[in-house]
Amino acid sequence: MNWIKLNSLQQLEEIKQKSNDKPQVIFKHSTRCSVSSMAKNRLERKEFPEEADFYYLDLIANRSISLKIEEDFKVYHESPQILVIKNGECVYDESHSGINMDEIKEQVL
Repeated sequence: MNWIKLNSLQQLEEIKQKSNDKPQVIFKHSTRCSVSSMAKNRLERKEFPEEADFYYLDLIANRSISLKIEEDFKVYHESPQILVIKNGECVYDESHSGINMDEIKEQVL
């Protein structure tokens, strides 16, 4: 799986626009957190559905983007956290051990 790195506020605006045609998934990851690393590894062991684009946000390097996600999508910040964006809105979010590729697939298919 090749993650799309989310490292600019402009990309966040593009994600909102793209979500009108195709679900967009954002994985918020703390490179300093073992729980976040485990969640990322669990995701990467599964097949990613081609029906969605998957973005990887390094929270340590891009805290301002995380804050904008919280504000724009009305979700409480957690790490790790997964968000599914459709039609410009967050329709699903989960964190920590609740992050599960099967549930993500249900949301994007």
